[in-house]
Amino acid sequence: MNHTTSIPGTRSVWPMIALFTVPAFLIYGRFLLLPIIQSIGVSFYSGPGMNPSEFVGFDNYRNLFTRAPYNVRFWNALRNNLIFFAIVMVIQNAFGFFMAVLLTRPGKGVHTMRILSFLPTTLSVIVVGFLFNMILNPTWGIFNELLRIIGLEQFIHPWLGDPKTALPIVSIAVSWQFLGESILFYTAGIDSISPEILEAGKIDGVSFFQEIWHLILPSLVPIIGIVTIMIFVGDFTQFDIVYAMTTTRGNPAYGTDIFGSLFYRAAFQSPSRGGWGLGMGATVSTIMSLMVFLGVSFWLFIFNRQKKRFFQD
Repeated sequence: MNHTTSIPGTRSVWPMIALFTVPAFLIYGRFLLLPIIQSIGVSFYSGPGMNPSEFVGFDNYRNLFTRAPYNVRFWNALRNNLIFFAIVMVIQNAFGFFMAVLLTRPGKGVHTMRILSFLPTTLSVIVVGFLFNMILNPTWGIFNELLRIIGLEQFIHPWLGDPKTALPIVSIAVSWQFLGESILFYTAGIDSISPEILEAGKIDGVSFFQEIWHLILPSLVPIIGIVTIMIFVGDFTQFDIVYAMTTTRGNPAYGTDIFGSLFYRAAFQSPSRGGWGLGMGATVSTIMSLMVFLGVSFWLFIFNRQKKRFFQD
């Protein structure tokens, strides 16, 4: 005769799980998944204003990729977004990692520096945009004035007025604001490494850079992946910093126009200001969502492979 033994309390586990997860999934579906589905539906329609009524099938997508001026603005925004992401990723990962290494070393003022490094993250994007606009003002900005004082007048430049320098400046502004998040993640990762591992390395005579490369860096591969994915999602859905620093047209000469500003302009502004109608705006947002999904999947694949390689070694 078979007897089944039940673990006390197991019958109440699933109702409790449902109690905490179902509301979250409902909110997630209502405010994220449903708008995405609705946006995909709207992308198959065309017409002026906020209520496109003419069904055009895939014409909006075809126009976005192949027909001027839509394709010109789209490919320009894609190029700018990739450059924007590359600059921010390098700055936040490289500086965030090495700052975290320094801030996990014993010494006076380390805890104060940890707090100070996170302060820019608490500022609103509008404030950050305003600060950088004031600092880089071509007439009376602090940066150009400093160049003048130290005798480097030849480098004085309208930094936000030149298409070649405007996008790197916007990228630096974003990197500066959110560098504290990267430092926070890397600091937590380094603090979680077993002290015995680092102590064994010192006994074996490893140098400072060997310790970073062979002991610290392999342990932080999962965190590098998390930080990179966060940067990717943030940069490919960014809008407000471009609006704060260069307006929705991505001035100068669309040099800072990225997907966020292109979507806003296409969907919500009048044709005289670069608007294309809600249908084309929904098409841009659908492509944005697809690119973010594919990009996150790609980075997860890459970092999972790297994690396995490091830990096998």
